[in-house]
Amino acid sequence: MGSMIKFLTDYLAYVFKGGIKFYAWLAFLGIFVLIWGYGNYQQFTQGMIVTGLTDQISWGLYLANFVFLVGVAAGAVTVVFPAYVYHYEPLHKVTVLGEMLAIAAVIMCILFVLSHMGRPDRLWHMIPVLGIYNFPNSMLTWDTMVLLGYMILNLIGGFYFLYKRYMNREINKKFYLTIIFIAIVWALSIHTITAFLINTMPARPMWHHGMMPIRFISTAFAAGPSLIILIFLIIRKNTRLWIEDDAINMLSQIVAWCLGIGLFLTMSEVVTELYHPTEHSQGLQYLMFGVHGLNNLVIWFWSSMAFMVTAFIMLLIPRVRKNYKLLPIACVLTFVGVWIDKGMGLLIPGSVPTPIGEFTQYSPTFIEIFNCIGNWAIGFIILTILLKGAIGVLLGDVKYAEAEAA
Repeated sequence: MGSMIKFLTDYLAYVFKGGIKFYAWLAFLGIFVLIWGYGNYQQFTQGMIVTGLTDQISWGLYLANFVFLVGVAAGAVTVVFPAYVYHYEPLHKVTVLGEMLAIAAVIMCILFVLSHMGRPDRLWHMIPVLGIYNFPNSMLTWDTMVLLGYMILNLIGGFYFLYKRYMNREINKKFYLTIIFIAIVWALSIHTITAFLINTMPARPMWHHGMMPIRFISTAFAAGPSLIILIFLIIRKNTRLWIEDDAINMLSQIVAWCLGIGLFLTMSEVVTELYHPTEHSQGLQYLMFGVHGLNNLVIWFWSSMAFMVTAFIMLLIPRVRKNYKLLPIACVLTFVGVWIDKGMGLLIPGSVPTPIGEFTQYSPTFIEIFNCIGNWAIGFIILTILLKGAIGVLLGDVKYAEAEAA
C-alpha cells in the first residue's frame, strides 16, 4: 500500500515539474475553464432557457460533443488492438498513452452529459440501487454502464502497467492481458450502445436504420487515431520519448481506411434517401440543401464533406501520408470533419422536422459554446496530466527509490 501511495505522489510531483511551454499551455486552458465556470453559473441559476435548445430540438451541441467523444474514447483501441492482438511492437511500447486518452475522453463525455442535464443534482438516479436506475428498459442506463465500465478498465489496465514499470517489476500477464482483451471488446460496445441510443427511435427517421452502429464505429476509428497521431507527433517534438515512424504510419493507414468506410456509408445513405425521396427524407434534405428557406445546417454538411474527402485523398497517397508536415493537416481535417458529421450533421437534422412535421431552426447560444469549450479544456488538462506522468514512467524519470538503488 505504501508503494502505491509513493507511486501516486511521485507521479503527481513529476507532472507539475514543467517548463514555460507546459505552464503556458495549462494557463491557456485555464482561461476557458474560468469562462466555463461563468457559463455553468448562468445555466444552473437561470435554467436551460439560456441555451438554444427547445421543445422541438432538445438534443443540441452538448450531446453532439458527447456522441463524438464516445467515438474518440473507442478510437483509442486502435493503439491497443494491433499491439496485443497482432503483437505490433512499435505500438506495443506506447499503448498506455492510448489508455490515458480513453480515460480523458470518457471524463469529457460525462462533463457534456452534466451540461445537458437540467437538474444535475438528480444524477444520483444513475447509480444502481440508490437511484431509479431503469435497467434494462432505458438505453441510457446501458450507455452509462458501458462508458463507466470502459473508463474503469482503462484506469486499471493503464495504471497497473505504469505501477509495475515504476516498481521495475514484471506485469502479471494473465491478469493484465485479460483486462486488455476485455477493454478491446468493450470499446466496440460503447459506441454501439451510443448508436442504439439514437437509432432505436422510430419517430426519428433520420436515425432509425441499422447502419448507424457500423457508421459510428468506422468514423470513431478515423477521428480517434487522428487525435492520437497529433498527440504522438507533439510528444516526439517536445519530450525525450521517441515514438517510431512505423507506429504513426500504422495509425495513419487505419485512419485512411476507416474514413473511407465512413464516407461510403454516408454516400449509401444519401442515395437511399434521395433517389426516391419520401417524407422520411426531409431530415437529410434539410441538412444538405435546406427546406422552406431554413438552411442553417447546409454549410456544416458541405464543410464536413469537403474536410473528410480532402483528408481521405491525402491519406490515400503514401508520400503524403508519411510526410509528417502534411499528415497533421489530414488528421485535423479528419477530426473536424467527423466532429461536424457526428454532431451538427447527425443530431440536429434528426430532430428536424419533428415527428409532427414542425421545422425549427437551432443555433447554440454563447453560454452553450462557452460551456462546450470549457469541457474540452478540462478534458485536455486531465489528458495533459495523465500523459505527462505516463511519459515520465516510460522514460524512467519516475521510479521507485528502492528499485533505483537495486
